[in-house]
Amino acid sequence: MDAQQIKAFIDAMAASDLAQMEFSQDGWTLRLVRRGGAVEATHGADACAPAAVAAAGPTSSPSDAPTASVSNELKAPLFGIVHLQRSPGDPPFVTVGQAVEAGQTVCVIEAMKVFNEVLAEHDATVAAVLVASAQEVEAGQPLLRFE
Repeated sequence: MDAQQIKAFIDAMAASDLAQMEFSQDGWTLRLVRRGGAVEATHGADACAPAAVAAAGPTSSPSDAPTASVSNELKAPLFGIVHLQRSPGDPPFVTVGQAVEAGQTVCVIEAMKVFNEVLAEHDATVAAVLVASAQEVEAGQPLLRFE
């Protein structure tokens, strides 16, 4: 991840109404959190403020999330174009009825020519795929429903 790519994420977030955004690539994690009109950039989970970890939503790890509720929907972590398969002609990442494990790639969201893998948050079975491949999705929009 280079400075130009980080600046592009900051600019994209500043131009949107997102409260937070997280991007991971090659072992690096960039988390941007909007607080009082400012955008904060952090690296890795250790650098995150407790408030940012508690509000992380679908991109947080299961140990960071409250244990009282496990969502049966996987929501888009950012705005972009969803891809349900690696490339045209390839089989989809997941299908209805398929069991998935925590950390398994279930789709990819393309944003600003960067492909961001969306991972299953917990072990589950796919009950429904709520989006179509190449569909534009909003941050927070449900992508999959689990049983």
